Amino acid sequence: MSLLWVILGLILLVVGGEFLVRSSVALSFKFNISKLVIGMTVVSFATSAPELLVSLQAALDGSSDIALGNVIGSNIANIGLVLGVTALISPLGIDKNFYKLNWPMMMLLSVVMYFILESGDVLDFKEGLALFLALIVFLYVLIKRSKSEPETHIEDLDDDLKITSNFKIIIWLLIGASALYFGSEWLVRGAKEMAISLGVSERVISITMVAVGTSVPELAASVIAALKKEKAISLGNLIGSNVFNIASVLGLTAMIQPIYVNNPNILTNDIFWMMGFAAILLPFVFLPKKFEIGRIKGFILIAAYVAFVVLAFTGEN
Repeated sequence: MSLLWVILGLILLVVGGEFLVRSSVALSFKFNISKLVIGMTVVSFATSAPELLVSLQAALDGSSDIALGNVIGSNIANIGLVLGVTALISPLGIDKNFYKLNWPMMMLLSVVMYFILESGDVLDFKEGLALFLALIVFLYVLIKRSKSEPETHIEDLDDDLKITSNFKIIIWLLIGASALYFGSEWLVRGAKEMAISLGVSERVISITMVAVGTSVPELAASVIAALKKEKAISLGNLIGSNVFNIASVLGLTAMIQPIYVNNPNILTNDIFWMMGFAAILLPFVFLPKKFEIGRIKGFILIAAYVAFVVLAFTGEN
């Protein structure tokens, strides 16, 4: 039954996320917000909604390990699994914005997150607010740079959404909100039950199964694009997702409900894996072939991710 709750929860999160993105973009067009701003803010916030709802639901249920594990595991999966699989199918080209702004911000937030949690085993309102404000500054700089650099890739938006009726937008919002609410509740319930049935901690289930589940939309989109020989999901998008996971998902969750470190493995193991996957991208981008992540690098990332998942289950105290 626990597996059924997890599967149903993930399906609702994917459906809810899609409806929320469409309704948010359509609503933004109504207010004449530019495509640049919509792509970098509205779409990014909407696509982070499943992770946010899962972490918030888990924190409110007293399962902080799921709230933290979901974010840490998603950040690892975005690089090790999503980027790895995409590069294995079709090599990715990297633009210079990677090391000028996106990657440094991801590393900075990862390190700050570690020291915040390590200092008191809790992420509280003030620290969550600081993370969220850092995201606002990051988005401001990103938008300002993009306006002066037209060649910067901006996510394509469906122009048909400009003529969406107000009634349809409201219906989409209601469907999206309901699906996200019940999806997060069922996923957290299933994860807790599954941890008990498998004899492992909630932390193990959250950094592996729950995290992969919330990363499925990114994985599916990147694989389909790579197979069609289209421009695969960019490294910038994945790094942006990781930035949002820490600053927005954990930041907003902590502002509503403090997130505690209940399992020491999160600070002694998992978060170092997350920082390791983030750090390895810099030499990958420059060596041996500059500004490209090809199949060999993709294979290395996937192998490292498999090792992480195996060790998560076998290394449980």
